[in-house]
Amino acid sequence: MKTVLLLETIDVEADILLRENCKVIEAFPGSDVISIAQKSSFQAIITRGKGKVNRELMNTCPDLVTVARCGVGLDNVDVAEASSRNIRVINAPGSNSDTIAEHTLTLMLMSLRNVWKSAERVKAGDWAWRNHYSGDELRGKTLGILGMGNIGQRVARLAVAFGMSVIYWDKFPVQSTFKSFSMEEVLRRADIVTIHVPLLDGTENLIGKKELSLMQPHAFLINAARGAIVDEEALIEALNQDVIAGFAADVLANEPPAEHHPLVNHPKTLITPHTGSLTKTTYREMCVYTVENVIAVLSGKNPDPQSVFNKDSLV
Repeated sequence: MKTVLLLETIDVEADILLRENCKVIEAFPGSDVISIAQKSSFQAIITRGKGKVNRELMNTCPDLVTVARCGVGLDNVDVAEASSRNIRVINAPGSNSDTIAEHTLTLMLMSLRNVWKSAERVKAGDWAWRNHYSGDELRGKTLGILGMGNIGQRVARLAVAFGMSVIYWDKFPVQSTFKSFSMEEVLRRADIVTIHVPLLDGTENLIGKKELSLMQPHAFLINAARGAIVDEEALIEALNQDVIAGFAADVLANEPPAEHHPLVNHPKTLITPHTGSLTKTTYREMCVYTVENVIAVLSGKNPDPQSVFNKDSLV
């Protein structure tokens, strides 16, 4: 029986499936992962979003055949190092597209319609707050999407259902009925800008002071991708100076944030704790899918080709 190093908890159904087919040793956050890894021979490592699979850990596990993340982004896995060792990298691409798209629209609606503040005031017994209410609707607004991959395309379709006009920027424009523009032009034109690009060397701090200055004063910025794509210091300055109207996100550059984080506590922001993919349905599906493909690799069978990271994309 193959041995798997599990760096974080996974869905119960996926966990049962994994333990039925493999010997599982846990090294959850807070434990000495390297020390645990040195005590056994591992053929696979499975993580979610916090457990890091880096060169040091791979050095400690010379018998590795595969490393996997129950999720989509691979920024906590050193894919270049794994690929150089011919270790298959498994993830669940596209598994969170629908739920992240829904969460993105939720952030947009809650921000423009001031839903969170309204609910907060009612719970405080302040029904009369409706006399001071200000908010708007999505209908008739222009949505600018940065990154037209699986999630971006789903967001676009949902936005159209709400009566929005959609424009987008992508480094590699896709076949679409929506119009593609330069990123600068999207920022200038959009009433709402939503980010759906991966975190790479070229996208870290993609949205900084210059980019924020191009946005309209009434515009909102939405980020359900990765926190480090936005320069948070520049964003706080833009919010303080009314350069943009507001910011809503499911991600931050550092998670969890420091106590009294100025962005979290800012009156013009709405931050959720990276829960976009944690719906019951999506969490189960992405974990089970990942575990199934890890088991396939360890059993000498072919995993779903879409689950295997393509090392050619590193070139």
